[in-house]
Amino acid sequence: MENLTYLTGFNNEHETEALPDALPKGQFSPQKVNYKLYAEQFSSTAFTAPRAENRRTWTYRLRPSIAMGDFTQIDNGLIRTAPETAIPCPPNVLRWDPVALPEAPTDFVEGLVTIASNGDTKTQIGMGIHCYTANKCMDSKVFYSSDGEMLFVPQLGTMLVRTELGKLEVSKGEILVIPRGIRFSITPMDGPIRGYICENYGHPFVLPERGPVGANGYANQRDFQYPTAWFEENDTPHTVINKYCGNLFEAPLSHSPFDVVAWVGNSAPYKYDLSRFNVINTVSFDHPDPSIFTVLTSPSELEGTANVDFVIFPPRWMVAEQTFRPPYYHRNIMSEFMGLIEGTYDAKEHGFVPGGMSLHNCMTPHGPEAEVFEKASNADLSPQRYENTLAFMFESRYPIAPSEFAMNSDIRQRDYLACWDGLKKYYDGKK
Repeated sequence: MENLTYLTGFNNEHETEALPDALPKGQFSPQKVNYKLYAEQFSSTAFTAPRAENRRTWTYRLRPSIAMGDFTQIDNGLIRTAPETAIPCPPNVLRWDPVALPEAPTDFVEGLVTIASNGDTKTQIGMGIHCYTANKCMDSKVFYSSDGEMLFVPQLGTMLVRTELGKLEVSKGEILVIPRGIRFSITPMDGPIRGYICENYGHPFVLPERGPVGANGYANQRDFQYPTAWFEENDTPHTVINKYCGNLFEAPLSHSPFDVVAWVGNSAPYKYDLSRFNVINTVSFDHPDPSIFTVLTSPSELEGTANVDFVIFPPRWMVAEQTFRPPYYHRNIMSEFMGLIEGTYDAKEHGFVPGGMSLHNCMTPHGPEAEVFEKASNADLSPQRYENTLAFMFESRYPIAPSEFAMNSDIRQRDYLACWDGLKKYYDGKK
């Protein structure tokens, strides 16, 4: 295992080189680059995007990316992309058990399965929600998505992720974001891996504004970690797999694509340790909206209404006075897809297990199960520490359509609605 060092900072310009003086000085594309390298710019926003939003990286590599064969279409397996219309999108509450770990040798691409999606990748709005499982490395396979950037939320195991811009080791309790178009390969390190992916078709993720909170709190820029330059001179054949407009294509390479000797820019893979999130919560009364737990947001053209928000519910103190402390019953304009990384989620004490998922769509009512309501309504309201818990939510302005696999597979909990069966009327006309 390599000892990794990182450049830190969210969306700041970085420069890193694996060989001394591999980065040109004073310009990006000189007539000749040191070490006889090729200069290649990677842009994940339009050239003319405002300076504060522009994302691009200059790479200096052994061969340009076009040194490859033609793409041919391959089977999509269980990977799907919005707009997905195989089945109607139901307004029902939905919940699933974890996707089973593979028994046969399975790499990351083979273990990808789509659970839900929304929007339209061709118009660059919405997202795809996938689960991944794997128990073997990708060998000479390399993957990238042209449809969206990929936010990984590991739930089991540790993985080594080799990318064109360096290597990152990612474990449960961390997240990884790989920009649209960056090639990567995944190797499980200590047994099988499992987790969730938000494939963001829209605006790249940014940090949410803090508003009246001020200069500090939530996720801080300094805690986002980027890889240092690393390359391999490997001339054995490789296969690159591209997810493009919802379909999978493969093309031959005569060499490893991980041949970037140096790079400079701000469009690069990054990871973040969720334990570094500075939780903001009430110290008086009532249950604040879950937007206070937003780690990353993909804005839409409608101000304050996200294409996708990535929200976490981490260990924290609950001190609200005279307050029903679990999430209140609600109906939202936003659609909510939740996953549980570890422990127990306070509003769902039974049936929602690590690796599991739930979907509460636009204007579908939801909230604490009946048993949780009874318990919280009569609980001692002394300060309480929520430990051994880490849940997350992908929240979107667009309805989230489950895939045919998600609706018809054995992991769907068809009795999910029954957890609210015990809700009863207490009204008796008295205060």
